[in-house]
Amino acid sequence: MRVGFTQDRARSWNTEHRTWRERGGYRGYRVPDDRFRIYFGRSHFFRFGGLRFIFVSGRPRFWYNGYWVTILDPWPEYWAPDWYETDDLYIVYDYDGYYLYDANYPGVGIAVSISL
Repeated sequence: MRVGFTQDRARSWNTEHRTWRERGGYRGYRVPDDRFRIYFGRSHFFRFGGLRFIFVSGRPRFWYNGYWVTILDPWPEYWAPDWYETDDLYIVYDYDGYYLYDANYPGVGIAVSISL
């Protein structure tokens, strides 16, 4: 288990997460389309297992294919306790910003910010 990561579990996902639109829009780094198609999207699954993972200002951040990805939302309380160790994950750009999805819960996107 990733020490400190469990503290980011929501008590009520419906009241604790915010979309990029609710955050005032995405203002982070935008991955160029050609690179995005190679490493990101619904067909590019990954797991946290072998990724470099740190906490910055209390937020979980991981290194993925040349980019830092910072998780901004808590994870839903109904996700499995070990989702970040066992589940296939992917990142998409949905309308207004980047979101991390778990293949086991495809309708729930966690807001993430991408940086170099």
